[in-house]
Amino acid sequence: MTNSKIALVTGANRGIGKEIARQLSALGYTIVIGARDAAKGEAAAAELSSGGRAVSSVALDVTDAQSIASAIAHIEKHHGPIAVLVNNAGILLDGPGGFDSSLFDMTGDTMRRTWETNVLGPARLIQGIVPGMLARGFGRVVNISSLAGQLADMGSGFPAYRMSKSALNALTRIAAAEASHKSGGGNVKINACSPGWVRTGMGGPAAPRDVAKGAETPVWLATLGDDGPTGGFFQDKAAIAW
Repeated sequence: MTNSKIALVTGANRGIGKEIARQLSALGYTIVIGARDAAKGEAAAAELSSGGRAVSSVALDVTDAQSIASAIAHIEKHHGPIAVLVNNAGILLDGPGGFDSSLFDMTGDTMRRTWETNVLGPARLIQGIVPGMLARGFGRVVNISSLAGQLADMGSGFPAYRMSKSALNALTRIAAAEASHKSGGGNVKINACSPGWVRTGMGGPAAPRDVAKGAETPVWLATLGDDGPTGGFFQDKAAIAW
């Protein structure tokens, strides 16, 4: 049985996003995988839809405003209003040197591309989807952030990625505050979370967590009850410092 709630998970053709889609699908949500590569999105949807689960895909490039608008229109036309948005698509381009990568070596192109994907993309999706959530009186937005963006423990390394995740956290706070104000404390929850260091193409083989553990907190936030938090930053289903 499918859930009447439609969930859009960006960058869900692989890694944590794919596992989030898998877990939400198992809970009965109707899933739309947003993928820049349409063929990879369709392949992931075909895999996850086994057993009659409602999983499909849509071409979605989060760096392209028209692609975002077209994807939202397609989902609303063919599936219905989006009740859950998981902003999972993200990139890490800093280098060389990994944790030793320096701000003083960062190129403008690295910063621009990182910002467009990790910050501007989620902002545009929130702008395009949250007003409908507010009008309907229900919505869940989960921004996949990182401890790398945590100002409370900020350090060196990965400068473009760190700054983008700090900005994503700020976006979370602003969007949650505005949603609460516009809805008069209504049932639209917007939160950020760190999945932890996960074994994916981005995280690498040395990461201590598997994708199932990495998806646990995002799925929890996507399925919050009416009394759940908003405007928070979480890891392992617990609030953490910004």
